[in-house]
Amino acid sequence: MAVSKELSLYFIALIPPEPFRQNSWRWKEYFRDQYQSKASLNSPPHITLHMPFKLKTKREVELVEKLQDFSRIFSPFVVELESFGAFPPRVIFVDVIKSAELENLQQTINRQMKEEFQIFNANYQDRPFRPHLTLAFRDLKKAQFCEAWAEFQHKEVRYTWEASHFSLLKHDGRRWQTWQDISLGE
Repeated sequence: MAVSKELSLYFIALIPPEPFRQNSWRWKEYFRDQYQSKASLNSPPHITLHMPFKLKTKREVELVEKLQDFSRIFSPFVVELESFGAFPPRVIFVDVIKSAELENLQQTINRQMKEEFQIFNANYQDRPFRPHLTLAFRDLKKAQFCEAWAEFQHKEVRYTWEASHFSLLKHDGRRWQTWQDISLGE
């Protein structure tokens, strides 16, 4: 994912707190070890609020300021994860129960990115928001997907936390790093 020195690659997400973050990381490692799917290890466990986008690096401070400005209108809210889900034939994830607060935050972020930075995710504009925490995806082979999904589809997982912030992640040329946490309601 090489990006020029003038442009950097970012995305916006909710990152679960410990201990669930570590549990999610272990599942990602399990998919790597058992099913040869390691692509999800390039980012921390997360719920995507805005897909990856390129922005001039010199606009980074402006981006953080704009995100901080509008995040003040949001109060912390509860995020609920429940069960495993899949997007056949390649993606397995922890499902997120959609809430009005989560959907409103995601829609506001996308609207702000369009209005303030002219950033559009054209490939995703026709898909409804389906919050999830990916464990295995693009490098999970179809045959291995079937085997992995048979293993995970009936397993139980439940986790709830209060989201007090969302995160701006930046690609360092090898993987995604949390760049800035943006507090809600401050």
